[in-house]
Amino acid sequence: MLVRQKASFADRLDQRIFNAIYARSLVYNTCWEDPAVDRRALALTPADTMLVITSAGCNVLDYALTGVRRIHAVDANPRQTALLELKLAGIRRLDFEDFFQLFGHGHHPRAEALYHFALRRELSGFARAWWDRRIVWFARRDNTFYYHGLSGVVARGFRRFLKMRPRLAAEVHALFAADTVQAQRRIYDERIETEMWGPLMNWLLSRQLTMSLLGVPYPQRRLVQAQHERGVAGFIRESIEYVMRELPLRENYFWRVYVHGRYTRECCPEYLKPRNFTALKEGMAECVNPNTCTVTEFLHLNRDRLSKLVLLDHMDWMSTYYPEALAEEWNAILARTMPGARVIFRSAHVDPGYLDGVRVGSHQRPLRQVLSLREEEARALAARDRVHTYAGFFIGDIRA
Repeated sequence: MLVRQKASFADRLDQRIFNAIYARSLVYNTCWEDPAVDRRALALTPADTMLVITSAGCNVLDYALTGVRRIHAVDANPRQTALLELKLAGIRRLDFEDFFQLFGHGHHPRAEALYHFALRRELSGFARAWWDRRIVWFARRDNTFYYHGLSGVVARGFRRFLKMRPRLAAEVHALFAADTVQAQRRIYDERIETEMWGPLMNWLLSRQLTMSLLGVPYPQRRLVQAQHERGVAGFIRESIEYVMRELPLRENYFWRVYVHGRYTRECCPEYLKPRNFTALKEGMAECVNPNTCTVTEFLHLNRDRLSKLVLLDHMDWMSTYYPEALAEEWNAILARTMPGARVIFRSAHVDPGYLDGVRVGSHQRPLRQVLSLREEEARALAARDRVHTYAGFFIGDIRA
């Protein structure tokens, strides 16, 4: 059984820094999990009732487009809920052009006016107070919304890194404009690789502060270090190289927004496409139920029977610092799910210890026995993941 690990002084300091940052900040301004992969893994139907960890809300809206019955979006960080609420308010109250300028370009010349006259009254109290002070994040063309929040700080830092290296910046832009994967590979191998991966980049990617800004707590960093001989910087380099050399970048909106600070009409999440925006406005977004609480708190309060769950990667850090709470969460999941409910989650490790260490249910079975893992399907889908920053992707059906 998993036990709480004794943390060193450095561990405790890193965790305190992460907690202090997390407690005050919007961590994710866009989702970093590929919903196209998730849709295939989940096999969503109109009968499904979902629990989804909110993050930036992009994927919640993507799943809503499949016509599921209900999506309970849950996040312990109220700022993430506030971002989802703002998107839902925009869907209800704005036309497509204004909505795309806000969330596609990340900038609107009338952002503050739109907020005060159309969006503000649609928000909950916390969301209203949060955006009253921060709607200016959408007001500047040269410093868009996607350069704000913690992950936006890292994107802004990379933009400055490229400004100091104009030749590299030009090659990166050429990479995203390439017509084929073969052309991408050639540009990357011949003109980018040696320019990008120097001592400075390796040093920055090895800092826990950088990882904390990206929403990666120390336990996840330790999982990466335990399985990759070149450490965190090596793992990140390997992940990025796979994306740049093996997957078409012209449709990869995840990495594009971090390089350019905005989406384009041709390369953006599904909820930002005109036809899908109309579908959400005409009723498909009504299935979304935002909640600020932990997964366990939600499951104790809500009576819906769940058929699909998207748990992201939160079990990595819970299993390290709060193993008892993770077991409690899974007992609540088992109490509120339908027979055969499907769960997807991600991890910094290809085979995380909590699958064997967390024991749940009346028979205290390890998670690996509670879930019927679809390992071959998960590996095939992970190879197509356009983000590609997790070592492990898991699809599991809850056994009776």
